[in-house]
Amino acid sequence: MIDLRLLREDPELFRAGQRRRGESPDKVDELLRADESRRAATQRFESLRAEQKSLGKQVSKASGDERAALLARTKELAGEVKRAEAETTAADEALRKAHLAVPNLVQEGVPEGGEDDFVVLREVGAIPAIDNPKDHLEIGEALRAIDTERGAKVSGSRFYFLTGVGALLQLALFNMAIAQAVEHGFTPSITPSLVRPESMEGTGFLGAHASEVYRLEADDLFLVGTSEVPLASYHSNEILDLSNGPERFAGWSTCYRREAGSHGKDVRGILRVHQFDKVEMFSFCRPEDAVAEHERLVAMEEEMLAKVEIPYRVIDVATGDLGSSASRKFDCEAWVPSQGRYREVTSTSNCTTFQARRLNIRYRDEDGKPQTAATLNGTLATTRWLIPILENHQQPDGSVRVPKALQPFLGGREILEPTTKLAANA
Repeated sequence: MIDLRLLREDPELFRAGQRRRGESPDKVDELLRADESRRAATQRFESLRAEQKSLGKQVSKASGDERAALLARTKELAGEVKRAEAETTAADEALRKAHLAVPNLVQEGVPEGGEDDFVVLREVGAIPAIDNPKDHLEIGEALRAIDTERGAKVSGSRFYFLTGVGALLQLALFNMAIAQAVEHGFTPSITPSLVRPESMEGTGFLGAHASEVYRLEADDLFLVGTSEVPLASYHSNEILDLSNGPERFAGWSTCYRREAGSHGKDVRGILRVHQFDKVEMFSFCRPEDAVAEHERLVAMEEEMLAKVEIPYRVIDVATGDLGSSASRKFDCEAWVPSQGRYREVTSTSNCTTFQARRLNIRYRDEDGKPQTAATLNGTLATTRWLIPILENHQQPDGSVRVPKALQPFLGGREILEPTTKLAANA
């Protein structure tokens, strides 16, 4: 949620933010009206309650006609208080709905525009010269590492099995990611995949992208699309001790996304699937430290990409392609030889105080006064990383070279050798 006090002081700042996102500023005006209505309703309720209490004291001291008049007013006032309380409750609900509809303020310097208007900040690594590169699925099937045919048979389209060296490769990648995170002071965490509605709403995933979320209606629980959700909610309704700097987590989880609206897009292989695994970084910090923490998370992602020896670029995502919680977002995109293009493999967002205000996560400042914390998130490794790893390190004989930094996590294995495909069962 945005800061209502700042909204009252400078509503045009938020209207401009909406326009930068390519959205209508009307939501800001609706929020202003809802805020004004809530404050008016609250003031009326409190005024009537104060009169009710005052009358109670007067009745005990009055007698005769005066007492009768006061009792009549007390009875009349009871109905007014009840109606005012109902109006206050309704105003509170309307305010919350309007408040949830306004996205975070965009940070200064974010490029304007939509999905294709990002700015490339840097390109790192030499693009390999591979004649007629095979794609990750062809390589994975030859290695008996990826099986989408049986994934579809068991679960439907956009599901898969990682088998043999495929499973080992993902485990090696994730273990290397966790080891790096621990080395940099992150607390490793294996997080729940099911969360309550308030956790999903608090992180901003029940807004524009609610259609991509799986819900278990019988239990009123949601399957997470990232461990950002449980990690953000880990400290909900708490006051943190940030006196020694940010609190950082690295969450390992299985993630689920419906991929609504992406029918027919990237259906081959494991690029866009319904279930995958991910190691996600998450930081709680003071708002004034958020920009530096954002750069730190990007550096962590680049360190991982360097370890797997993949060419990549870092982009500054444009305003119209930011999620509702993000104030700024940087993506790392890895080179995919079979497509001759870069594809997203990491994303890291500075959510400032937006999520923490929803989840009531605070810290104490130098004067001991509670203040809203800032939150940030960033990808450290996902199943999707197998795509550029397999494709960029493919060899002419069909084998795949294992990046040196990854070899210790694969038992010292330097090469992944192709083998015959699993025999089809009758």
